[in-house]
Amino acid sequence: MTEAFKRDIYFSFFMFTADLKPNDAGYTQVLLKHLKALTDIGYTGFDMHIAPRPAHVGHYAEVESYVHLKKAFDQAGFRDVKFTTNVGTTRTFDPTSPYEEQRKQALSYLKSRVDITSVLGGENTIMSGPFLYPYGIFPLTDDGEQIWSDALHDWIKPRFAAASSIFRELAEYASEKRVKLAIEPVKNWETPAPTMVSEALDFLEDADIPVCGVTIDTAQVVMESQGPAIFRKNVARATQQNRLNYVHISAPDRGAVKDSWIPWEIMLGEIEPVYSGPYLVEVFNAIPPFESSMRMTRRRFWRPGEDEREANVDSAYDVARAALETLQEKIASHGRQSHP
Repeated sequence: MTEAFKRDIYFSFFMFTADLKPNDAGYTQVLLKHLKALTDIGYTGFDMHIAPRPAHVGHYAEVESYVHLKKAFDQAGFRDVKFTTNVGTTRTFDPTSPYEEQRKQALSYLKSRVDITSVLGGENTIMSGPFLYPYGIFPLTDDGEQIWSDALHDWIKPRFAAASSIFRELAEYASEKRVKLAIEPVKNWETPAPTMVSEALDFLEDADIPVCGVTIDTAQVVMESQGPAIFRKNVARATQQNRLNYVHISAPDRGAVKDSWIPWEIMLGEIEPVYSGPYLVEVFNAIPPFESSMRMTRRRFWRPGEDEREANVDSAYDVARAALETLQEKIASHGRQSHP
């Protein structure tokens, strides 16, 4: 096995669910079957989405539910498997809110997500996702019109400024817990901001938060960034500031990675020489809530143990296996070109 293949490659459970249902013992057994199949394929870790709960549900109870879930993972033989998390803020838990009390609630919510990340992943794990501005919440004028372009930039600037102190405290808390924070920019038809890596870096610089970083997602970069030159500058900028905390490998259509439109030479050419963390293979399956929120038109990859087998349709495991092989091949190829 070459040195390139020793790279940690994780798999996102967005293939299967957007909610781990930690209090559902029956569903935990489904998760365990997926973990077994995917570790057998060769994945060394997994990214789990931490679904938000209604505001009346206490954060302590949420954290405890994940303590029990992790215990089930450990008892099933996955103690040494690595876990990261995907977290988003919400309309209720909004760190950019103009109202101080709401920002404090958002801080408490985000700290609980750090706690859950620590429970699942231990030390030196990663909490990634769109947790700066609430995911999917688009600002409106008094007349009910959505705000875009220059007006959006003017509108979001004081919101980001309001979030600065919240994120400074969150970053300190995460650092104490040995959890890396990685803000993920998301394309503009999913959320209004931040949509580009440069915007996330600008926020962190302006807010003077040295121990918080960013996620670079290949799909988001292809669909939302300004081009290869800006991509190279952003990778260099994030690296120089020690902010490149996570890299997601995802096809522009959010489907199969194999034979996708990922510009491998540009992406890996910049990232591989400077990044030593794990790569996350992220495939969004056509399951609720992604069917509507991400406007899925392609067929679902059927999930063994959850869906009926479909002839001539790839299973989730088929797609996961092909993605791992593709990424390993691309990493190895890049290594041979860089070090003949």
